[in-house]
Amino acid sequence: MAAFNESYKGLPPWDVGHPQAEFAGLADDGSIRGTVLDVGCGTGENALLFAGMGLEVWGLDAAPLAIEKAKAKAFERGSKATFVVGDALHLERLNKKFDTITDSGLFHVFTDDERVMFAKSLHSALNKGGTYYMLCFSDKEPAGWGGPRRISEKEIRATFRDGWEIDWIREARFESNFHEEGGHAWLSSVNSV
Repeated sequence: MAAFNESYKGLPPWDVGHPQAEFAGLADDGSIRGTVLDVGCGTGENALLFAGMGLEVWGLDAAPLAIEKAKAKAFERGSKATFVVGDALHLERLNKKFDTITDSGLFHVFTDDERVMFAKSLHSALNKGGTYYMLCFSDKEPAGWGGPRRISEKEIRATFRDGWEIDWIREARFESNFHEEGGHAWLSSVNSV
């Protein structure tokens, strides 16, 4: 994860300077509710959007430089969002439960084994009946430009089998500094049961 921290010395390709449109849409339609954790929050744009709606919001990232930038944005904007450096594979260490967990581009960085750990970690931090919204690069995205691992719908369904109920998985776009119209992605809604 040190490479991710290094990337925040400049402008990483996923840091588009505003909330991801897919999450802004979820916020607009009332899907983001209760206490919220934005896991892998980067410099905090999604978390700051949710906090601006009057919600209690935490942002967590393993990259200290990302959290430093997120805290500076929160201060500048007068936001009450809480930002912490932490390990997404051990969310139980937060000693807190959330109604909504959002993930914009974290799931697709994990190995197969780490995804199993991540699902357990999410379950430990999500209230029963709470929702996990995840945006990840899709296997429909061509491999030519590099970038992160592409994820299939089948892989998402396999990860969230036990203790979860998938509401929907739909085609989406992931905004980045490499894509004018956004990369092919999956947006998923998964409930803790």
